[in-house]
Amino acid sequence: MKRRLPDSFYNPITITGAALAVVSFATIIFLTFVEVFQEHAPAYIGIISYVMLPVPLIVGLLLIPVGVWREKRRRAKGLPASRMSFHVDLNNSRQRSAIILFTSATVIFLLFTAYGSYRTFEWTESTEFCGETCHSVMEPEFVAYQNSPHARVKCVDCHVGSGAGWYVRSKLSGAYQVYAVAVNNYPRPIPTPIANLRPAQETCEQCHWPSHFAGEKKYVNTYFKSDEENTRWTIALLMKTGGGSTDRGPTSGIHWHMNIANEVTYVATDSQRQVIPWVRMMNKNTGEVTEYFSTEENISDEDLAKLPKNKMDCIDCHNRPSHIYRPPVRIVDQSMTLGRISTELPNVRAASVSALVQPYSSTAAAMDSIPLLLREYYRDNYPSVAGEKEELIRLASEELKLQYSRNFFPRMKVSWKAYPNNVDHMTNIGCFRCHGGKHVSPGGKAISSDCNTCHTILYQGTAPVPTTMNIAGLEFEHPEDIGDIWKETLCRDCHTGQ
Repeated sequence: MKRRLPDSFYNPITITGAALAVVSFATIIFLTFVEVFQEHAPAYIGIISYVMLPVPLIVGLLLIPVGVWREKRRRAKGLPASRMSFHVDLNNSRQRSAIILFTSATVIFLLFTAYGSYRTFEWTESTEFCGETCHSVMEPEFVAYQNSPHARVKCVDCHVGSGAGWYVRSKLSGAYQVYAVAVNNYPRPIPTPIANLRPAQETCEQCHWPSHFAGEKKYVNTYFKSDEENTRWTIALLMKTGGGSTDRGPTSGIHWHMNIANEVTYVATDSQRQVIPWVRMMNKNTGEVTEYFSTEENISDEDLAKLPKNKMDCIDCHNRPSHIYRPPVRIVDQSMTLGRISTELPNVRAASVSALVQPYSSTAAAMDSIPLLLREYYRDNYPSVAGEKEELIRLASEELKLQYSRNFFPRMKVSWKAYPNNVDHMTNIGCFRCHGGKHVSPGGKAISSDCNTCHTILYQGTAPVPTTMNIAGLEFEHPEDIGDIWKETLCRDCHTGQ
């Protein structure tokens, strides 16, 4: 057979390098086609296509010139040329049996390798891999995720999404984190990766579609006062979810923000995007642009120009969709509503919240101390209750221990204080980051602070079921008699979560 390349190319090292490069490149091309033409390509397909396979490809390409160089040196020294020929005689029964055995073993090995590779690939996409094996330091996030509305959604579906590009980007941005964990030099708590998250339109909106949200949703909150009777206070809200498509009429409600008929852009001066000095709203239909400036944040035009402009996204409000750490008062209120903490125990709300917020050194210490604190409280303040309702106290302690294990992580310094939840404006600033009446345009127009923009009160009061209801909405009535001060201050100024 006529050789088309110089003789120096025909040596074992060069041939091996060429074969390795060709096989690697062909596999990359194949996986690229899979990613392009498959509707929902696996999020981790990039680890094979763009991270693992280029290594043997580069090694193979390097072996080609190394083999040529080595062969030329051999010939320059007068050594015989490297032999690349071999002969197979299928008429020879021993050689034929050896070829059949080798080919069969190779096919079986490749089949098992393919299956093992697929199972390994599948495992790296699993929630257990992210939460336990690879990211053991992420215990708080993993535990919170398991008790969240997205507990059946894979981590990679939200944090990476489909396609190799964002996979590589997410892993490159986390390269230092791997080093930090290895040398035990990472922050506690782990900061939320706000700046590196993929746009919600490419992840959240694969399941949720704001343009098709419509109407209102009833939402009932039950609270308990920190008094001896554990007085119940119920408030039912009609949440104006809103949204809608411009093809079906005007957009309105809470999901008006989601850039359907308009585009909202803002600037934040802190890493958690809680302080917003500037907001711009553009009407997509008319092109009208209105800028709003905070009257409380003194920031120059030069500094404002240097800060990144953020287009409003789902996660600007739903910033804790899976990793939710609830404040103690909400934990206890819900447990009491569900009957897991009995309201027959006097002042149990205050005693339970106090047991949760103690500065325990570890989770184990909390598990030991919470039952002890609750028993001591009733023994010291209500001796008869401590004896007569010992079982109710024990059940309350078990519930508090369970909720502590889901919401508090002393080793990582994680609790509701570490991560503000922007959906809530009771214990966090939330909506009032912009809707506090403090953002005003040069023309004197302020961003609305009217609570009825997002919800109206259907009923409220101490009765567990409504005695009166008003679809048009009631004026808010504070459970405690504090006059009109609630109209002038933010909820979180008093409600700290404990």
